[in-house]
Amino acid sequence: TYLLARELFQKERLAVIAAFLTAVSFWPLNFSRISFRANMLPLILVFSFYFIFRGLRTKKTTDFIIGGLIFGLGFHTYISFRIAPLILVALLVSLLLTYRGFFREYWKKMIIFAAAAAVSAFPMVYTFFYSHPEYLESRSSSISILSPEVNQGNLPATFAKSFGLSLVKYNFWGDQNWRHNFPPYPVLDTIAGIAFLFGFISSFILLFRYFFLRIFRGQRDLKLNVHLLLIGWFFAMLVPEFMTAEGLPHALRSIGTLPVAFIFAAMGFEFAFAESARHGAAFKYAAQTLLVGILIFIGIFNVAKYHFIWANKIETARAFEKVLMNVSREIKNEPEKNSVFVVAETMQRVPLKLFNPDVPPENFIYPREIKEAAAFFPAHPVIYLTERNDEAVSFFRSEFPGLELEEKKDAIGISHYVLK
Repeated sequence: TYLLARELFQKERLAVIAAFLTAVSFWPLNFSRISFRANMLPLILVFSFYFIFRGLRTKKTTDFIIGGLIFGLGFHTYISFRIAPLILVALLVSLLLTYRGFFREYWKKMIIFAAAAAVSAFPMVYTFFYSHPEYLESRSSSISILSPEVNQGNLPATFAKSFGLSLVKYNFWGDQNWRHNFPPYPVLDTIAGIAFLFGFISSFILLFRYFFLRIFRGQRDLKLNVHLLLIGWFFAMLVPEFMTAEGLPHALRSIGTLPVAFIFAAMGFEFAFAESARHGAAFKYAAQTLLVGILIFIGIFNVAKYHFIWANKIETARAFEKVLMNVSREIKNEPEKNSVFVVAETMQRVPLKLFNPDVPPENFIYPREIKEAAAFFPAHPVIYLTERNDEAVSFFRSEFPGLELEEKKDAIGISHYVLK
């Protein structure tokens, strides 16, 4: 983000602020610590456009090769990357408007970029999309607002609602999933959110200004490319969120907008720093000291919010299935591993098996299979339940009269149950 912001604006301070906000804010901090494939999306996008813009400046073929290879890798990441080529199309239009003889000077570089992207994208395109075209749709058809089942025959109202919810998450009402955010708060803290709004609105105004000057007065300004990239990138990477109607606002589905959001916020801070420099030395010193203090506060606030407040909420523990770790730790202390049986649902069984390789796979039981499985239990089993299941408890106690139920609760308040 630092490299891209510096390349776009040629302003060191703006780039440093963008990088700082990306490093300390809750939104990227949270996702950078979860192994979602979507985390690769900001990285791929940032470096792709960094090398494109650096290549436009240096005219070095290697920049376009590296940029293309990285862009092609994006198809191996999160599904929403499929929207990214639209950004390239919009940027190409802008480049044609701002550069004299753009095709004449850069057509070879464009082919090289496209070829490099095709090389790195080929394994995914061929192996999955060509050999298995059904993967192209994935589950998007069942949650798309274009589906009559989703929009209930009123597409405009459904679109307006989903688009509005996608936008308000930055400043007013965030993702309500505790894995993605700290509900009900927005994904940006208040101060960074205000700076983001300023940068976003400024970029939008500047985009139209440079476009107007180019079309109606023939003035060519390369800043048009910068602001078209940022605005186009922001809305393109918002499409996977507002074109679906599931779990909105959705901080994960819109993670492609993350770098742009913090560049917009950095623009807001950069404006404040620049304005303070226009006044006397005393005012400049006081104002810029205050701004640095605000940035430090943002860092401390977000880190504390993540590590000390959100991390210790019971809702967070439930969202991340902390019960599975609690059960696994206790199983490891059991003297007779083969007598341990675990009643858990499908998605719980996978990590439980991973964390407890000494327990035979057949000892992990679906709740619906307990009657059939109990016939193979030893005389004195130890049965773990990830949640309270009175029907299962009654059945096991009738089959094994000596079993006693014990509730185990950790410091946060997450409970699991043991029959032994």
